[in-house]
Amino acid sequence: MTIAVGQRVPSGKFTIMGANGPEPLTSEALFGGKTVVLFSVPGAFTPTCSAKHLPGFVQQADAIKAKGVDTVACLAVNDVFVMGAWGKAGNVGDKVVMLADGNGEYTRALGLELDATGFGMGTRGKRFSMIVKDGKVTHLNIEPPGQFGVSSAESTLAQLG
Repeated sequence: MTIAVGQRVPSGKFTIMGANGPEPLTSEALFGGKTVVLFSVPGAFTPTCSAKHLPGFVQQADAIKAKGVDTVACLAVNDVFVMGAWGKAGNVGDKVVMLADGNGEYTRALGLELDATGFGMGTRGKRFSMIVKDGKVTHLNIEPPGQFGVSSAESTLAQLG
């Protein structure tokens, strides 16, 4: 079942690349008492994700945070090393937290998994964005297959008012 506006995000864990290597990050630590913009991409280093989705959030991170957002985070069903390398390649610095959901467990808990086996990519995450306030989803934007628009940084910024 897909998560919906008004629901609490599920409990789970991610991996992030820290200064000394991979580090765990729980959903409670990410979302608890904070306003978070979470966006998901089907895959690191893929065309739309690398040319539009991630760069848009890097460029708009300061404007998004100026609207009261504590954290902007990018989620993908990729391993932490890929997410770390993609973050470096995308010059995210401290603007976007790169969340690895290596086995897709958190993405499945959200009900937002994507069958990308037809593209040789296995199970991935749908392209989406959400605004989460203290663990509760206030906005959810799921892209139709092959589309990019409602989950963009610009669309998210507009939803923040």
